[in-house]
Amino acid sequence: MSASSLIPRARILVVDDHPLFREGLAQFINRQSDLVCCGEADSAAAALQGVEQHKPDLVLLDLRLRHEGGVGLIKILRSKFPAVRLLIISQQDEALHAERSLRAGAHGYVMKEEATDQILTAIRMVLAGELYVSRRMSMAVLQRFLQRKPEMDEPGVGQLSNRELQVFQMLGAGLNTRQISNNLGLSSKTVESHRENIKHKLRLPGSLELVGYATEWARTRTQPPVPSP
Repeated sequence: MSASSLIPRARILVVDDHPLFREGLAQFINRQSDLVCCGEADSAAAALQGVEQHKPDLVLLDLRLRHEGGVGLIKILRSKFPAVRLLIISQQDEALHAERSLRAGAHGYVMKEEATDQILTAIRMVLAGELYVSRRMSMAVLQRFLQRKPEMDEPGVGQLSNRELQVFQMLGAGLNTRQISNNLGLSSKTVESHRENIKHKLRLPGSLELVGYATEWARTRTQPPVPSP
């Protein structure tokens, strides 16, 4: 028996609702001598059950799980399983979602488009007790700190709550209030309330200006239009 086989492999639970990506990631992890995929999940409920059952050292979590997951799931996982490390792997724009995820309790954020060796680096750094974000994101955070001008003090999309950002992005994708209501499982009245709050925060005079602003904003972004809450 080799010495390496005596070293415990870090246990990783992969949470993603795209089967091909999830299975490919699990196989990739299992090829590493120091890592093992101990389970897979495709929903928030399955993720919570998986952590309880498999006792992973790290949860590799997609930020977008159909109409659930996201920042809310990060908070629940941190509350119920404080010892488990959380690494977000996502297609969502890092500039908007990384800080929100870290504030919610995640220990790192890596884009799905990154090379596999960079994803491995992120996994191992988070397992080692460190935080991981890309160099670009680290520099952006440092620059804001040096300027003493936090994102939330600036007018613009950065002021929106996680749910408001969802509604805003859906408006930018061309969805109306009823469609947004159906997608998020909210009442139309609640969606309208979010729309009013967004208009106020973005200093927009009416609904036409809100939809126009959201549409133009979405056109310049590369992330999928519907984030998780």
